[in-house]
Amino acid sequence: MLYTRPKSLCDVPLHFCPGCSHGIVHRIVAEVMDEMGIVGDTIGVCPVGCAVMSYDYFACDMIEAAHGRAPAVATGVKRSRPDKFVFTYQGDGDLAAIGTAETVHSATRGENITVIFINNTIYGMTGGQMAPTTLPGQVTQTTPYGRDPKVAGYPVRVCEMVSTLTGTAYAERVAVDSPQHIRAAKKAIRKAFDTQAAGKGFSIVEILSTCPTNWGMTPVQAVERVRNEMIPYYPLGVYKDITEVADNDQ
Repeated sequence: MLYTRPKSLCDVPLHFCPGCSHGIVHRIVAEVMDEMGIVGDTIGVCPVGCAVMSYDYFACDMIEAAHGRAPAVATGVKRSRPDKFVFTYQGDGDLAAIGTAETVHSATRGENITVIFINNTIYGMTGGQMAPTTLPGQVTQTTPYGRDPKVAGYPVRVCEMVSTLTGTAYAERVAVDSPQHIRAAKKAIRKAFDTQAAGKGFSIVEILSTCPTNWGMTPVQAVERVRNEMIPYYPLGVYKDITEVADNDQ
C-alpha cells in the first residue's frame, strides 16, 4: 500500500498548531470522499473557529458560514441541491454554543446533511476560553480555577442530546488519539455519508480532539488527556443508528 495525500485534500500547508487533531480529521474526511468518488459532488460548509480556513484544504466546493450557522446554510444548500453531498465541519464553540439552535433544529427536522463535530473542550482560535463542552474542573482563560458546574453549569453532551430527536438518523462519538480510534473515526464518517446518500436524515459524528496550545500541554500529553479525561466523560460509541433498527426489525 502506498500512503499518499488524498486527492480530496489540497496540497498546501495546514495552519493548525503542532499536535492538533484537525489535520487528522481533515485527512480521513478527504479519504472518505476519495473512496466514495464524490469530491465533485460534495459541498462543505466551514465554521468560524480553528477550522475557518477549511475552504483552503478540501478540494470540494466550500462555503463559509457565519458563526454557528453552518447547519442552516447546509440546510439551504441541500434543499436546493438534493443531488449533492453536503457536510458541515464545526468546533464545539461554533456548534454547541452560538450554533445550538441551528444544530438542534436541523436535527429535529431531519435535514439530510452530515455534521462533522470537533470537540476539544475549549475555544481554540480565540485564545482558550471555556466552551460548552469544557469538563468540570478544567482550567481555561475564563475559568482560571477550573470550571465550577455550580457557576458555569455542566458540559453539553451533544451526541446524547441530538440522539433523542426523531429526525436524527445517525449519531456517533469517536476519537483520534490512536490508530485504532482513527480507523473507527473514518468508518463513522463513511457511515454518516452513506446515511445521507440513503436519504435517511440528519447524521453527526462527534470527534474528541486535542488542543495542546490552549491546554498548555505537549502533543503527547494532550493525547493522554483525551484518553484519561475526555473519553471517560464523553464515552465513545454509536448513540443512534436508524439503519440498524430497520435491519433488526427485518
